[in-house]
Amino acid sequence: MRTELFDFDLPASSIALRPVSPRDAARMLVVRPGATLEDRAVRDLPALLQPGDQLVVNDTRVIAAQLTGRRIGRATEPRIEATLIKRLDGSRWQALVKPAKKLAEGDVVRFGHDGRVCLLGHLDATVEAKGDAGEVTLAFTFHGPALDQAIAELGATPLPPYIASKRTPDDQDAADYQTMFAANEGAVAAPTAGLHFTPELDAALKARGVTLHRLTLHVGAGTFLPVKVDDTAEHKMHAEWGTISRATADALNAARAQGGRIVAVGTTSLRLLESAAREDGTIAPFADETAIFITPGYRFRAVDVLMTNFHLPRSTLFMLVSAFCGLETMQAAYRHAIDSGYRFYSYGDASLLFREPASR
Repeated sequence: MRTELFDFDLPASSIALRPVSPRDAARMLVVRPGATLEDRAVRDLPALLQPGDQLVVNDTRVIAAQLTGRRIGRATEPRIEATLIKRLDGSRWQALVKPAKKLAEGDVVRFGHDGRVCLLGHLDATVEAKGDAGEVTLAFTFHGPALDQAIAELGATPLPPYIASKRTPDDQDAADYQTMFAANEGAVAAPTAGLHFTPELDAALKARGVTLHRLTLHVGAGTFLPVKVDDTAEHKMHAEWGTISRATADALNAARAQGGRIVAVGTTSLRLLESAAREDGTIAPFADETAIFITPGYRFRAVDVLMTNFHLPRSTLFMLVSAFCGLETMQAAYRHAIDSGYRFYSYGDASLLFREPASR
């Protein structure tokens, strides 16, 4: 499909720079088949679901993936900014660096704030390889838990560029950009639909008879990038690591056999569930990478309802929701959201999408 079909004009004023408080006070646009729209709030979620529905959240935890340092070992020591995007093994990460032209294979970058080093010693990394668009492979001198501790001490919260370009990340973001379910470290971007949940909302869902399940997909920065090719068939997704336990898969399959719907909290949960789904819609245990790219025409096998934030123009995520509800329906929904003052992106409001019957 032509990428331009998924473009739309978004005023800068629609981009949320801070979340609302409490989290479940965010607005939520309910989208049903046929572009039937209803303005609600996240705290209304229990009333919009049915007893027996199965809510699936992503329990990944965002790491402090934004690092600042300097190239060392040559006559000049230019400042280098790196965003870790994918762990390769115990000591190696793929990263996006700026300015990439200042680095060559074999260069060493010493990370720290204005020359400060972590308590474990210097956090050095060697540029092992260079790729396209500023992507490099960094081989750190630390390994495993020691490297994780050093990154946690020296790194900063990796806010999306549409927020970071408008204000400086601060200590509040360390809490705001983490869901209440965050447990397994490894994401470099938050599963943002989960940011709306509070203990009070969780209790209300349980009282409604909605069961909550957890999976893990370590979200990569590539998930949120605009598609830059003219045809979606030419776009290459970044792979992300995910796991669904056998116990979770069995529980979801049993509930669905009894008529319960699977409600994915976030596109990350949906993408992993669909990656693990068999042709008959049953979900298998999963522990692997997924690079699933969902565009209109995709046949959904597992997920019935999707709770998600509002996404960027020309992004793979807007393509995904257009596949879920239909492109015309989502174009109408986004026009309504913009005209009605909904807040967009990671810290913004939510939508609750009911799947187009034709895509079953």
